[in-house]
Parts: sequence; structure tokens; C-alpha cells
Amino acid sequence: MLLYVDDMLIAAKDKKEIAKLKAQLNNEFEMKDLGAAKKILGMEIIRERHETKPVSTPLAAHFRLFAALCPQSDKDMEYMSKVPYSSAVGSLMYAMICSHPDLSHALSVVSRYMANPGKEHWKAVQWIFRYLRGTCWLCGL
Repeated sequence: MLLYVDDMLIAAKDKKEIAKLKAQLNNEFEMKDLGAAKKILGMEIIRERHETKPVSTPLAAHFRLFAALCPQSDKDMEYMSKVPYSSAVGSLMYAMICSHPDLSHALSVVSRYMANPGKEHWKAVQWIFRYLRGTCWLCGL
């Protein structure tokens, strides 16, 4: 549960748990349920749910990231201009600072390419998200 002044965001694996918590809070406080979150604290929330298998390491050894992997062609540059690379790395940094220091090395690697990331760099960031998915039990989710 994230609470800031009069805004609240509740997340859990089980919708029944969310409903139970909402009912408890509603018994104690006057609340208005605005449905699924679209924005909180000035940040837009976009849900792209993909069924991916979790991985056991924050960054796999097969990722050999270097500047030569940055986009060279106009087609690749156009593709990467639509990828939320900086936003994703920023979100991962927030997670690292708040609860996942195990992401430090992986994020130090992928953040080197913030100015001009390529497809392989993006795959590495997606890998880190897959790792986080497998560690939700650490956060109580």
C-alpha cells in the first residue's frame, strides 16, 4: 500500500486481498474508490501485462552490453525512440533504492546507455523486470 496525503495505491497478487483491505479501510475512513490507478503523484501508470517467466539473476552473463550496440540505422533509432528506456531504468532505480539493493550492478550497467540505448540494452532492462517478478515474495506481494 502506498499512501501520500490523501492518495492511496494498493497492489497485491490477489484481488481478494485488495478488496478485504479496502473494506477494512472503508469501515474506518470515508473513502472514494476511483478504480484502477491511471496516475499517482504526477506519474502516469501504464499496464503492459505480459506472461513471462521469472529469472534467477538480475542480469544474465549472456548480456554483453557496449556502445556499439546503440542504434546505427534510422529504423533502429525510430524503434528505440518509442521505447520507454529511461523511464524503465528510473523505475528500477527507485526499486533498487527502496527495497532491492541486489539490482545495483545490473542498473549500473544498463544506465550507461541512457542517452542512446539499443535493442539489446532494452532486452537487458526487460530481463531485470523478469528478475523482479520472481522476487515479489521478498516484498510481501
